Amino acid sequence: MSKLRLGPVVEDRSVKLSVEVPGALMRELTDYAAVHGRLNGLSEPIPPEKLIPPIVERFIAGDREFSKQRRR
Repeated sequence: MSKLRLGPVVEDRSVKLSVEVPGALMRELTDYAAVHGRLNGLSEPIPPEKLIPPIVERFIAGDREFSKQRRR
């Protein structure tokens, strides 16, 4: 079982969004994808750009202050 904060990635209907990230962040995402793939038993890592939505989703879900403010 993976101890990464990001678990298995579930495909969902998507909306195209274009963002620019610094080169250092792209390298980190590429490395993260490799580790994530290895720890989750994937034959090929998920492309780094496919990791961004679940990472942001997990970040938002864990933000208690955001949840509190959103309920108001």
